[in-house]
Amino acid sequence: MLTWVIVFLVVALIAAVLGFSGLASGLASIAKIIFYLFLVLLVIGLIAGALNGF
Repeated sequence: MLTWVIVFLVVALIAAVLGFSGLASGLASIAKIIFYLFLVLLVIGLIAGALNGF
C-alpha cells in the first residue's frame, strides 16, 4: 500500500514539473487518502495483534 503512495507522489511531482497542476493536485489527494487508509489499517492491525497476544 505504501508503494502506491510513493508511485502517486512521484507521478504527481512529475506532473507538477511539467505544468499539469490539476492532475498533480488530484494525484496528491489520492496519495494522501491512501496514506491515511494505510495508517488506519496499521493501527487496527496493531490493536488486533495486541489483543490476540502477538
